[in-house]
Amino acid sequence: MNNQYHRENEWWVSPYNVTPEVLGTYQLPAKVQIHDATLRDGEQTPGVVMSVEEKIEIAQKLDEIGVDRIEAGMPAVSEQDFEAIKRISKLGLNAKIYSFARAINIDIDKALECGCHGVIVEVPIGYPKLKYQFKWTWEDVLRKSADVVNYAKKRGLHVVYFPYDTTRAREEDLRNLLTGMMRDAPPDAVGVVDTMGCILPEAMKYMVRLVKGITNLPVEAHTHNDFGMAVATELAAVEAGAECVHSCANGLGERTGNAALEELIVALHVLYGYETHYKLDKLPELGEIVSRIAKFPIAVNKPILGARNFTRESGIGVDLVVKEPLAMFGTHPMLTGRQGEVVLGKKSGKLSISYNLEKLGYPPASEEANAEMLKKVKDLGIAKRGILTDDEFREIADSVLTVKK
Repeated sequence: MNNQYHRENEWWVSPYNVTPEVLGTYQLPAKVQIHDATLRDGEQTPGVVMSVEEKIEIAQKLDEIGVDRIEAGMPAVSEQDFEAIKRISKLGLNAKIYSFARAINIDIDKALECGCHGVIVEVPIGYPKLKYQFKWTWEDVLRKSADVVNYAKKRGLHVVYFPYDTTRAREEDLRNLLTGMMRDAPPDAVGVVDTMGCILPEAMKYMVRLVKGITNLPVEAHTHNDFGMAVATELAAVEAGAECVHSCANGLGERTGNAALEELIVALHVLYGYETHYKLDKLPELGEIVSRIAKFPIAVNKPILGARNFTRESGIGVDLVVKEPLAMFGTHPMLTGRQGEVVLGKKSGKLSISYNLEKLGYPPASEEANAEMLKKVKDLGIAKRGILTDDEFREIADSVLTVKK
């Protein structure tokens, strides 16, 4: 880890991130793995269906970026899912391939048949789930879990025990369940699962420390975005020592979605100083693939992927967008395969006119011509309540410069 708040031509973030008073509160693990669930939890986004070939395309791009683990689906869902997982497992990717499994042996058998490296074994533990949906006690969950975890481990699978809705579990139920599992069937890792996206970051830290204290196992964080904090709560989990974070590309997932892969990767690399192997400049390519397949457009202001993230309309400092981007943005656009852009509209200034003239191949204009073009740009921006296209600006420039000749 580098603890650099500024790296030339890459990023310039807050120096307060790396003060001893802040860093001293962390229990950061030496390495954090990314477990991406786009092909399973992402497909659970209502209305999203991915074909076998589309899942393979996404898996290959995830692997190209360097994602450590790919949750390729749940074989029990359909023959198509089974086929996709099996084919992805045979691609020879660097990423380890996992499947999602219920706590029944047949799901473990299917994971093995697909050639998976590991399984995410889900069981409920949130008290509302136990009380209203399943009518179970923690003892029922333990009884249903232990034999399956042992069965999977004996067959060579890496087992992540996934007591979902963890963040709404009664603490005594969670303690009793995990204590029983460590006695009867210790898994390889345990997930803290914020199924309803309702935990605060500080509370997530508490839960990670709680689970680590009971199990002394690696902890994985899986969150949803119902309160807009999915990424924040997973990063809080890392601060408390969680070694793996779960994600979905573009923040896909049920309801409000899961923690966004691209946001986690950039935050770990830039804000927490992990010298990661991930190819950040490939993130927009993944975003476009997933958006096309899922038929979910990317919001223009979405963190990391939004088309307008490095765009300025305001005339103040527009020359720096290209010349010194870190004066205007926390990360250099090129870090994530992007470039800065100056657009024209109501809030433009004279520098914006000069920049766009040069961009479109026009010679420098006089002060008088520049001012006249600026007025026309502002008037059109107000009239159309938006920004101008290149063609609209060309028309303005041609009309003004022709008259001035």
